[in-house]
Amino acid sequence: MQTPGVPAPNHVPLTPLSLLDWAVTVYPRKTAVIYGDQRMDYAQYDARCRRLAAALVRRGLKPGQTVAAMLPNIPPMLEAHFGVPMAGGILNTINIRLDARTIAFILDHGEAKVLLTDTAFAPVIREALSLVKHKPLVVDIHDALGPGGDALGDVDYETLLAEGEPDFRWQWPASEMDTISLNYTSGTTGNPKGVLYHHRGAHQGAFSNIIACQMGQQPTYLWTLPMFHCNGWRFPWTLPAVAGTSVCLRAVDPAEIFYLLEAEKVTHFCGAPLVLNMLCNAPEANTLNLKQPVTAYVGGAAPPSSVIGALENIGIHVVHLYGLTETYGPSHYCAWQSEWDALDADARAEQTARQGVRYLTIEDSMVADPDTMEPVPMDGQTLGEIMVRGNSVMSGYLKNPDATEEAFRGGWYHTGDLAVWHADGYLEIKDRAKDIIISGGENISTIEVEDILYRHPAVLEAAVVSAPSERWGETPCAFVTLKSGKEDTTADEIIAWCKDNLAGFKVPRHIIFGELPKTSTGKIQKFVLRDQASDLDDSKVAHRSSKG
Repeated sequence: MQTPGVPAPNHVPLTPLSLLDWAVTVYPRKTAVIYGDQRMDYAQYDARCRRLAAALVRRGLKPGQTVAAMLPNIPPMLEAHFGVPMAGGILNTINIRLDARTIAFILDHGEAKVLLTDTAFAPVIREALSLVKHKPLVVDIHDALGPGGDALGDVDYETLLAEGEPDFRWQWPASEMDTISLNYTSGTTGNPKGVLYHHRGAHQGAFSNIIACQMGQQPTYLWTLPMFHCNGWRFPWTLPAVAGTSVCLRAVDPAEIFYLLEAEKVTHFCGAPLVLNMLCNAPEANTLNLKQPVTAYVGGAAPPSSVIGALENIGIHVVHLYGLTETYGPSHYCAWQSEWDALDADARAEQTARQGVRYLTIEDSMVADPDTMEPVPMDGQTLGEIMVRGNSVMSGYLKNPDATEEAFRGGWYHTGDLAVWHADGYLEIKDRAKDIIISGGENISTIEVEDILYRHPAVLEAAVVSAPSERWGETPCAFVTLKSGKEDTTADEIIAWCKDNLAGFKVPRHIIFGELPKTSTGKIQKFVLRDQASDLDDSKVAHRSSKG
């Protein structure tokens, strides 16, 4: 019989905190963090995380209370991923592009006791703090590489760390299902939902990243992906498990990214399709030829095959990942098959643009009818909803049992994404359920049309939504941002391109040029575009375009 209060020799709750413990034990002098001229080894990194934890406890933080962080990808953000849960707290990383009202809602809804904030965000944080019902302890972070800003807080970050002991002994979570972090969805309407992550899922997800992303030992990872987004897809917790080096990057800048890829011998980075698109269109892409292999992991909508091909040409191998906030970031990845080596560049790009197969910590996934819950045929044509279940699925939505119950209907997490299942078991997203266009009874994937638009040499960005049609019910409408120097491209040229590459019923009937509206995480706001397209109709004209 197990003695009360004595740890069991054969069971320890899973937590990613143990991964940093391992790294500092085995590789204390290995470089853990690089930021500008700053270099920090694992012993120094671990000590700062423990100081943060000790200081938070000294300041009164209780287990299960929330610490919010309004920070870019700088070392204190990495430290918060370990220091906050070491103190028994829940880390809530806030999207740095949000408005004051939304930030205030998050601070109140998550009941933040402490707020770590970069002084560069002082204007929006000052306004947010004026709106909250309960003001947290505010800790200012003065980043020497940042633009600076007003101090709003009760204490400076370095002063706070000095209050804590570098050998602070953190307590293992009482249960691996205890909450480790809180992430808010970037909802298009209404208030965002708070997604709860547990220690077990964070630990398992960290290990699945190592395998799916082929991290190997001692990789160098460039922080192009915001850590405020799904805890940086779990990579802050992943890297210590492979004694990896984090190269921090305050803001996404193609020239700086290309410099760091070479200067720091980066092996891996992640990002949205927008980041890859920026790299492809940067001047450096025309001359760069990387000497070491680099793998880029891209989430969100499938990257156009033209973007994948362009990056492969300069030595960046692209792997597509798929997931949601509710699945701790990636839940599927396009696992490489050896037979693809023999394919030409275009055929390889088509294969790698698929969302692929489940992560190891997603115990099951399927493409199924959302009403009957029956899997669709693996024919590459029949649409169904992607559903998943496993250790890397959220605990639920904070203070929202109805939304949690609906999301977990039938014993699966319902993603809301529509996909087809191929004969090889790889899934391929065709659209969000709300974005699919049904024209004359035919389903049109907006992603398929967008992929063709992206292949046009003049197109920088593209988004397709439905426009009303008296004859067909609805038809595709394309919103297009042109590349610099290509502004004289006409709608007729774009439409002709689509006719050459798409079935006739899939060709956009309207082309509208201009900047695309985006959410604070860089996602295109299709609900805004749908509203703009709602007054269009193709009953009298085959095609209509506008500039603006």
